[in-house]
Amino acid sequence: MAERDDDVHVSCGNVFADLGLPDAEELLLKAQLTAELRRLIESRTLTQTAAAKVLGIGQADLSKLLRGSLRGYSVERLMGFLTAFDRDVEITMRPHPKAGERGRISVTLATA
Repeated sequence: MAERDDDVHVSCGNVFADLGLPDAEELLLKAQLTAELRRLIESRTLTQTAAAKVLGIGQADLSKLLRGSLRGYSVERLMGFLTAFDRDVEITMRPHPKAGERGRISVTLATA
């Protein structure tokens, strides 16, 4: 059996940062919002066509978004999509616990 020489790298928790992308935090936020949108569509057993109608976009555009084509959508637009599915989106700002360090953006999903 041939030996494999695979390197294993511990993730920082953001695959986009792990890949060295300059807008990693924004891409992670968009991915999290899109994942929640996918979950909502599936929980309502909607077709992409029906979901796209709720969102006011074409089915092909929704398909691209759900397959990870995030760059065409702003965070604000994705948050608007979530509100179309009866979700409140709250933004909370607070001081970073370590003074002098750059703040971070995170998503917390509430239940119920």
